[in-house]
Amino acid sequence: MSNAAPQQDQQAVARVNIDQLPAALREKATSLATSIDLSDSQQVLQYGIGAQSNIATFSESVLTKVRTKDTGYVGESLMDLGQRVKDLKADQLGRKSLPLIGRLFNSLQRFIQRYEKISTHIDRISDQLDKAKMQLLKDVAMLDTLYDKNLEYLGDLEVYIAAGELKLQAIRQSELPQMEEAAAQSGDGAQIQQLHDYKQLVHRFEKKIYDLRLSRTIALQTAPQIRLIQNNDQLLIEKIQSSLLNTIPLWKNQVVIAISIFRQNKALQLQKEVTQTTNDLLSQNAEMLKQSSIETARENERGIVEVETLKKVNQNLISTIEETLAIQQDGKNQRRQAETELLKIEQELRERLMALKAPDQNA
Repeated sequence: MSNAAPQQDQQAVARVNIDQLPAALREKATSLATSIDLSDSQQVLQYGIGAQSNIATFSESVLTKVRTKDTGYVGESLMDLGQRVKDLKADQLGRKSLPLIGRLFNSLQRFIQRYEKISTHIDRISDQLDKAKMQLLKDVAMLDTLYDKNLEYLGDLEVYIAAGELKLQAIRQSELPQMEEAAAQSGDGAQIQQLHDYKQLVHRFEKKIYDLRLSRTIALQTAPQIRLIQNNDQLLIEKIQSSLLNTIPLWKNQVVIAISIFRQNKALQLQKEVTQTTNDLLSQNAEMLKQSSIETARENERGIVEVETLKKVNQNLISTIEETLAIQQDGKNQRRQAETELLKIEQELRERLMALKAPDQNA
């Protein structure tokens, strides 16, 4: 009873597999089942090995392509592209004001030079991304081929599995019961050994079918893996196309707009400064004209000689005359005193001389 349930399950699976196969594969599986000879150990050993080898080789080729296909540089190029755009810092263009004379447009020139340098680098990245896109498109087409081959190998495995299970079903239902009955009736040891060997071959064949089922599972898992790789490639292709067709042109347009706005702002600033300079000049000239007119009018209303000056000159003149007269009078008085003193001196001298002559006459 313990072996009956698994056999019924395997039979149910076999019938389902056969029914699900396309007509051509179903006919092929039925024809293959009739050619299986489990008494041939080599046939049991080699059964389905071609399909398994194809699956193994195919899986290895897919794995190799996944290993060797380096898509990391695409992401690095996209990141580098974004960083180059950020490095330009178009939003900071024109934030610092410059003097009216001399370096008014130095900021713009530096920005344009930086833009040209970064633009050259971005063009190089764009070329790399375009080449990567073309390679990814080839990979997508290649993966379609691999997917079709995987379906082909999967179909071959289905044929081998279905044929093997049909053979096992026939063995369990007819061959083994007949051999068991014959061995039991004869009691011959050689026949019993032959039955045992045949059961071992059947067991090995069951394991072979199990291995084919494992290979079938691998093929089933490979299909979505291929589609997943394709989807990732297609996402990268779309990202690259978006960058090449939308992001980069939009960025360049925004840079042109930023430069135009910067030039407008600088022209407006220049106009404002010119207007302010003109206003300042007119205001300063008006102030100078006012001061000059007032001073001229005042000077024009003044006489050649001011009255105060004449009064001062007159006072000085009167004072000079008075002082001169006083000095003259004083000098006149001094001369009179001197004349009186001279007369006294002369009189005293005569008297002294007269006094000196008298003794001589007496002698």
